[in-house]
Amino acid sequence: MKEKIHPKYYDEAKVVCSCGNTFTVGATRPTLKVEVCSRCHPFFTGEQRIVDTAGQIERFKKRFRIKD
Repeated sequence: MKEKIHPKYYDEAKVVCSCGNTFTVGATRPTLKVEVCSRCHPFFTGEQRIVDTAGQIERFKKRFRIKD
């Protein structure tokens, strides 16, 4: 492998979810911020809910003129 072209690897990178859950993984950044994790994702929780990120649903409805 070539010298000095690879990013630094962090064995204990901290992942912070918007729900408040934190855990560690290996990554090329020391901290990672995510919006959905296994603790709050609908597939793992069994809940049926919509995760609206920055009004994407409203923009979709506006674009295609969809009424509620």
